[in-house]
Amino acid sequence: MMLLYWNIFFAHYYSALEKLSVVVAIIILISSLDDLFIDVWYWSREIWRKLTVKRRQNYTPLTAEQLGQRDQQPLAIMVPAWLEYDVIAQMIENMVGVLDYRNYVVFVGTYPNDSATIAEVERMRRRYRQLKRVEVPHDGPTCKADCLNWLIQAIFLHEEQHDMEFAGVILHDSEDVLHPLELQFFNYLLPRKDMIQLPVTSLEREWFELVAGTYMDEFAEWHAKDLVVRESVSGMVPSAGVGTCFSRRALMGLCAQNRNQPFNTDSLTEDYDVGARLAEMGMQSIFARFPVQFRARRKSWFGLGPVREKTLDMPLCVREYFPDTFRTAYRQKARWTLGIGLQSWEQLGWRGSLATKYLLFRDRKGIITSFVSIFAYLLFFQFILFWLLTASGLWTLHLPPIFVSGSWLMTVVTLTAISLALRVVQRIYFVNLLYGWEHALMSVPRMVVSNVINFMAAARAWKMFLLYLFFGKRMAWDKTMHDFPTSGQLAVTRQRLGELLTAWQAVESDKLNSVLEEQANGSSQLPLGRILVSRGWLDDETLAEAIACQSDLPRAQFDAAELERNLALISPALCIRWRVLPLRQTADGAIEIAVSNPLTGEALAQLQAEHEGCAFRQFIARESEISAGLRLIRGGRFQLDRAPLLGDILIEANLVSRDAFETALNRYQPERDGRIGEYLLREGVVSRDGLKQALDEQRRRSALAEEVVEGGK
Repeated sequence: MMLLYWNIFFAHYYSALEKLSVVVAIIILISSLDDLFIDVWYWSREIWRKLTVKRRQNYTPLTAEQLGQRDQQPLAIMVPAWLEYDVIAQMIENMVGVLDYRNYVVFVGTYPNDSATIAEVERMRRRYRQLKRVEVPHDGPTCKADCLNWLIQAIFLHEEQHDMEFAGVILHDSEDVLHPLELQFFNYLLPRKDMIQLPVTSLEREWFELVAGTYMDEFAEWHAKDLVVRESVSGMVPSAGVGTCFSRRALMGLCAQNRNQPFNTDSLTEDYDVGARLAEMGMQSIFARFPVQFRARRKSWFGLGPVREKTLDMPLCVREYFPDTFRTAYRQKARWTLGIGLQSWEQLGWRGSLATKYLLFRDRKGIITSFVSIFAYLLFFQFILFWLLTASGLWTLHLPPIFVSGSWLMTVVTLTAISLALRVVQRIYFVNLLYGWEHALMSVPRMVVSNVINFMAAARAWKMFLLYLFFGKRMAWDKTMHDFPTSGQLAVTRQRLGELLTAWQAVESDKLNSVLEEQANGSSQLPLGRILVSRGWLDDETLAEAIACQSDLPRAQFDAAELERNLALISPALCIRWRVLPLRQTADGAIEIAVSNPLTGEALAQLQAEHEGCAFRQFIARESEISAGLRLIRGGRFQLDRAPLLGDILIEANLVSRDAFETALNRYQPERDGRIGEYLLREGVVSRDGLKQALDEQRRRSALAEEVVEGGK
């Protein structure tokens, strides 16, 4: 009797599941028809362009050479930063190092209660002359739009102070990896285009990183197909929040619209909002795709095969790492869903042309379909369970099925299955273009992970929106913690010191070229940096930062008392010979040393011979700090000054050859030979008149440096 009861219950329950599945299938089919429209438009457009536009005799694609021929207009880059201390320095360093452009200024926005980020930005500001730090006048966190609005005000102030105007303003985040041609490309399109959006892609992850992999998959398809269709259908291009360039005309239009605050502080997705507003104003927006090449190191056969280097042909884009944990992913997407799906509905409504309304519907349907997808999974798993119960003979009583061959319901199910297959095939195609066949295969199971993330994001977005709507609770902006690729993951090319200083705009090119010419013809024997510092063309702090960047070594932090305690770690003779200061000995026995330039192999060999193979870790210090430490070794005080070294003056004035000076220094022992000048005189390396001339010049420059310091006070 009990078995019959359960059979009847399961029969009715199964029938209810069938009816629910009809509703779910119809909703999914309607959503799939929307996706099918995008597919048909995209592929028809691609085929048409290939058969017509690209076959015209006068068709010539834009080249990198053409970009470089255009005069460089002044451009501004703005980077909002809240708690970005772990990535902001790397991002700025990589950006300045790779950009093939000179006429630009970077504005980084920080908050007064974020001292760690301020310290990192200030360190980079001392290094890069084209970097400006902008402090938001109130504590954070606020929304990104608020920080951007203060950055815009700082840009306007910079224009006023320097009597110039920026042709364009570019928006980036602190995790972005840029391409060398980015600013050249923006410069080419300005001022004809009012908003230029570059594609955004995820940096490659491991095949087993399922959450992070969903961003690879989605952006590979969205920014290769969906945004292309969006621009073609309506002319409206939403900003992605990074890789977006606004013309001056667009910026002034946005400012005039909202009391000089171009970005909407009431929206959690100010980038989407600004794209819609520009379209309403009739501005010319473009989703720009310019073919370039990227070098990539890729593990083959799911990491089991060899690592291969490949050259990828892909559009000029902004690359970055997206969240790699389930919680951070759904919280970030909740902000997107809330801003794009709910806030934009409330603030923008359904304004615009029929094409614009359709695209608004496409953007907003996710607030419903995200739940339907999960409901479909639950139905599918239950149907599987009932099939197993039937196959095992545990459930035998069935009501007449509603899905029968030839019925309209079976047609709906069939069409839904076909549409799902189309989604899978296209996802595989676009992922394979960027990341290879291994990730293309993994994109199929990652579609399930993506649907679960989107479900959680939609649920959180609805919760936040309803609390705001009924109880007035402020919709909070979730901070996304960012990662930045290491130098090993990026194709980092170490520049020569002169190229680095030029890229940093740290010294005028004509002065740098004059010194390089002197070095080439042998009239100057000092290192490049020391000459520039001695002539007052470069400060030693910037030189130290440049050498640290060039050699990929950390900067030294000095404590005079600690330095004095650790002087015995290395013999005075070796310290003076190689201009080395012992900083401290670590728990593992390694000795940390301060140097103004990375040590040669010979120097390291001598140090290790004295310390029986002990490891030495080098830190870059300013030349003045090394001089002060060596003065301490000779019995003086640790006092920083800006006077050049006696040896540098002797070599610079051609009073002694560099080889003769270094040979004498090899034999020099301070405790035996006394002061360096008198030792050089006894050894016949320099004449008495030459020594007097050098000492007089040293005193003159020291006095001049003191006057500068006192005047600065």
